[in-house]
Amino acid sequence: MKNPYDVIILATIRTLFVLVLLFLSYVILRPFLFMCAWGVIIAIGIYPLFDRLTQILGGRQRLAAVIITTVALLLLIVPSYLLMDSTIETVNQLAREFKAGTLSVPPPSETIRHWPVVGGTIFDAWQLASSNLEAAIKKFAPYIKSYTPRFLMAIAGIGQIVFLTIASVVIAGILLPYAEQARGMSHRIFCFLVGEGGERFSAISVSTIRSVVQGVLGIAAIQSISAGIAMLAFGIPGAGFWAILVLMLAVMQLPPLLVLLPVALYGFTYLSTVKAITFLVLSVFISASDTLLKPIFLGRGTEIPMLVILLGSLGGMISFGIIGLFLGAVILAVAYQTLLAMVDVASTME
Repeated sequence: MKNPYDVIILATIRTLFVLVLLFLSYVILRPFLFMCAWGVIIAIGIYPLFDRLTQILGGRQRLAAVIITTVALLLLIVPSYLLMDSTIETVNQLAREFKAGTLSVPPPSETIRHWPVVGGTIFDAWQLASSNLEAAIKKFAPYIKSYTPRFLMAIAGIGQIVFLTIASVVIAGILLPYAEQARGMSHRIFCFLVGEGGERFSAISVSTIRSVVQGVLGIAAIQSISAGIAMLAFGIPGAGFWAILVLMLAVMQLPPLLVLLPVALYGFTYLSTVKAITFLVLSVFISASDTLLKPIFLGRGTEIPMLVILLGSLGGMISFGIIGLFLGAVILAVAYQTLLAMVDVASTME
């Protein structure tokens, strides 16, 4: 019979060895952690499309992965380039006009004065800028100095998230042909962690991730790209910046009209009446399009409460930056669904 102290010492050494390995692995992988996590999430979200394309191509998984990755990169890079180029050009144009002394602000519409709570303040500030831009800059100089670094950090964050997403799409494309092996590994891990029923928890996690990616992030991307294209078509200044704000609001399940409506009202100050009304109607349609798209993307998905997505997005962004806006929503949604499943299992055992 073994000495119990020897057993404890041996178990302690083994545990410490495993903990040291896990810690060192984390340190090594930390620079790539968000990128890999985002790639896994994207791969799970687009797997149904990959599976269909593989069947069409006669089972050639690698070719299907290459096609999906290429199309996804084009859909990501081209709109991002156009929107960022539009934003940079707008900033450069404003800087040139300011140096030349020709920068002017069109007068505000009277409808702005009647906006609830903030309408009067916005109208007065806008009116001052349109009548005496130099005085407005002096008056708001402290606020401009305070928020300029944050604005520049936000722009840098947008560039970072585009780069991370491009890299993550490539990782997702590499992972797609190995989906079956990954599924088996996921089942074994969940069985090890929760015991019996591990496969059920694995399936819940996959369906939740797929639901959030398709029904939340996918719809948000569609609304953001549509809004950006519409603003580019109508010549709205800073289209890329406004499109990113639309994306953030849509991910948090807030109506994009919170951004698009002020932009549309601003359009009435320099666009023709017909163009301004057309853009306003498009803005309303884009904001309301989620009601049409959700039944399509979430028809077989898992319903996630809006509060869970909102808290996950905000908490993720505060903790991890802009990329956390997306990761936080997915992680908290998975945690929520897993907790519900554990409660159901516990209740059936009583």
